Amino acid sequence: MSLLIFVKVEVIPIKFPVVRETKIDEIAKFLSNYIENGDIVAVCSSLISRAEGRVKKLDEFTPTKKAIEIAKKIGEDARFVQAVLDESEEILIEYPFLLVKSKSGNICVNAGIDRSNVESGFILLLPKDPDKSAEKLRRIFEKMGFKVGVVITDTNGRCFRKGVTGFAVGASGLITVRNWINSKDLFDNTLKKTQECIVDEIAAFANLIMGEGGDSIPAVVFRGLDFVLSTRSEGVKSIYRNDGEDIIRRIIREWRESLLQE
Repeated sequence: MSLLIFVKVEVIPIKFPVVRETKIDEIAKFLSNYIENGDIVAVCSSLISRAEGRVKKLDEFTPTKKAIEIAKKIGEDARFVQAVLDESEEILIEYPFLLVKSKSGNICVNAGIDRSNVESGFILLLPKDPDKSAEKLRRIFEKMGFKVGVVITDTNGRCFRKGVTGFAVGASGLITVRNWINSKDLFDNTLKKTQECIVDEIAAFANLIMGEGGDSIPAVVFRGLDFVLSTRSEGVKSIYRNDGEDIIRRIIREWRESLLQE
């Protein structure tokens, strides 16, 4: 693995025209002009969401009593809050913002629902199953003759730090986590816990290139990372901690329960 420091990596931003309606195969056809065997193709979730019909009018959501109560507490549109509840498996924090476990498994603010880069009065939901979306896109590339890995990206905040960074919500055709356990460091110490999240590292670099505004760069191709390609499609679901492992989520639940008992 130490030889990887000598790998040359090329990063290729792919600029798209403004996309309002599209399909997965149309995205693949456009990107096929820029990819080669062994590439990793990072695509922002908003582009995939548009291809899957996940652009919704806010008026489609009728707020429940719970949505109205939460909206008053956080100063939010009750229709938007209802959309978040509909896309959530579990609510962890209701105030001062909505932190939830989305139905796709990611824990994030507002279930990853986006109000940027979308028409006024509309919202953009995350793909229903980003891993399946990544797998579908990869399979289309495969039929075209390209062996590539696919990462679907979004942005997320981090505890204890300001700002957002790119992270993976879906993946196919590459290693999600590289296990360094039992490897040796520079001083011959045995690593006991280190696991490197490859897909998040790729997503973060991709987001640096994509930008957060109107750059119209929803895809980035990485060339030279073929050593992380894999025939196994573990997907991003494999990196989420389960209930037994997720100490922070357990503490949040205990805190919520204590508030209810007061």
